[in-house]
This record gives sequence, C-alpha cells and structure tokens, in this order.
Amino acid sequence: MSRFFSHKYDKLKAYVPGEQPRDMQYVKLNTNESPYPPSQSVIDAAKQQAGLLNLYSDPEITSLTEQISKIYGVSRSNVICTNGSDEALNFAFMAFCDQDRPIAFPDITYGFYPVFAELNNIPYEEIPLCDDFTINVDDYCSCGKNVVIANPNAPTGIALSLDKIERIIASNPDNIVIIDEAYVDFGSDSAVSLINKYSNLIVVQTFSKSRSMAGARLGFAIANEELIRDMNTLRFSTNPYNVNRMTMACGVAALVDNDYYMENCKQIIKTRESTKAKLIDLGFEVLDSSTNFLFVKNKSISGERFYKELKARGVLVRHFSKDKITEYNRVTIGTPEQMECFINVTKEILGEL
Repeated sequence: MSRFFSHKYDKLKAYVPGEQPRDMQYVKLNTNESPYPPSQSVIDAAKQQAGLLNLYSDPEITSLTEQISKIYGVSRSNVICTNGSDEALNFAFMAFCDQDRPIAFPDITYGFYPVFAELNNIPYEEIPLCDDFTINVDDYCSCGKNVVIANPNAPTGIALSLDKIERIIASNPDNIVIIDEAYVDFGSDSAVSLINKYSNLIVVQTFSKSRSMAGARLGFAIANEELIRDMNTLRFSTNPYNVNRMTMACGVAALVDNDYYMENCKQIIKTRESTKAKLIDLGFEVLDSSTNFLFVKNKSISGERFYKELKARGVLVRHFSKDKITEYNRVTIGTPEQMECFINVTKEILGEL
C-alpha cells in the first residue's frame, strides 16, 4: 500500500470476489449467477434506456420502488433500492452499528460481513456454526448485539425456518436484525411478512440470483419506515444516483415478468435435487440446500485438489480456504446440460484416483 493510505484501514482485508475468467471458456459454476438470461422485456428495457444515458437517473428511484412495494405488499416508504444488495448491507452497517453497537454473525457465512465491519470500524463477533453447519438460534437470542444472518446461509445453503428467524428478531427488540435473503427464491420463506410486526427488522434482497441481473448490480432493502429514512440519509450523502437508469428500467421489467423468473427457479431447484442425488451416488457428502448451489465434499479427494482438477478440465467451482470448510466446494446449479458436464467430469476425476 502507498504511504498515503490511511492507517485506519491497516487491518482491512478486502473481499475476494469469485473468479471471472477471460482467458478461456469454462462451465462457470462458481459465483451463483443464474444460468438463464434475463427475460426479453428486460433486454428491451435496457436497449430503450441506452439512448438516454446522457441523463441522470431518478434519485428517488420511483418506478422501481413502486413496483417492489406492489410485489411485496409493503408501502413505498418501506423500500430502499441500492447498487446491488451489498450496498444495502453496507448502509445498514453504517447506519446502525458503531463502537457501542457491535454486530454478530456466523463464522461461516457471506464473506463481506467482516469486511463491512472492519471498513466501518465496528466491533463484531463471529459465532461458530454447529458441527452440522446449522445456526444455533439460541446463540443469537438476546445476544446484546445487532445481528446479520444470511437466510439461506452461504456458502452452506442451509436455511432457518421463519419461526426461528422470528425468535431471533423478537428476542432482540433493542438491536437491529438484518436478514440477507439473496437466495430466498430457491426454497426458503421470506421474513418480509414480519416487517410491520417488528421495527428492528431489515430484509435485504438482490436481483443477482433468481432474477438473472448479476451484471446490472441491483438490490433493495425492506424495513420499518424510520430505518429506511436513516439508510436513505446515507444514500443521499454518498451517491444519490446509485441505481442507473438502465438498471432501474430492467428491474421494473423483471418484476413485471415475475412468472418467468419463478419458473426458472423451479427448474434450478429440480436440477439441484437431481445433481445432489448423483453426487451422493458418487460418494459425496452434500449439505441440504435451499439455494441455487450445493456445498459438497468427497473423502477420496481434498477440496482444493477437486477444485483444481475441475478447473483443469474446464469446470469452475468455488473453493474456500477457511479451515472449517477447506474440504468443501460450492457448486452453482447451472442448466441441466452444464450439470451433466460437471457430473461427467467429476466421474472422470474420481476414476483417476
């Protein structure tokens, strides 16, 4: 780092995104993108806005906020739209956490949570998952800290039931509880239904996974009106045009085409379950998943070697170096054809051991 870099970031460890290779064609199963393209109306919306990029976007994000509120049955004042769900999460960390209000989250979860905490000088506690990678709800009840939980969790894929989520929210009335629902459309229940019941709840979602818009960077949060006002104060103080006009129009079109995306989710779930069965037949341990990925390991081969062998054969998955999960790989669910390729290559690798 340069001699000008602020010492307050000396301990900051930047988030490491999944590989986005440019050098060759891979069967890309490493960053949990949708294998299916956006709907035609989303593509048309992008083309329509391309000729207007000389103009700033609507800082109130009116059309998209209205469509989200309509789909989720909440008021416009309960919604904030952001440049990816990461921005919504960071706004929540910035707005509601500080030295006197630390935050807790699992030790195995989305890797950006400790980064946001370090970036904003927020004390945090990483609570160990159970041996089976589930979350012990009692660890978070009345914990005396703000809480952020990915539900379903990543990279494990395991979801908490809504009644367990509610226990955590209800037991922390004086602390913010953030539920990160990036993968909610693949088999778990959303906590949005609890928004009007609990003033300390923030639900964060993204268009990157189930709505095929990872490259557009669009997310949102739904919460009590006062919390949304607080987060908007930060938005208008940092980047009032945070959602560009092309992404905004595409987001509206995607919500109008909701049936198309939910059908894609059904296909991904079907492919996930068939892939899981095949992996189990090949001797893999596969965690239960309510997401668009599987978390897998095989005692016959190390997690790192399996990742490297797949990559050498043109299949990209995500390997994590953290001790507790280093024997596992996260495998995004692609099209049936992509998963057939993955299974065939896996058989080839195992056959050479």
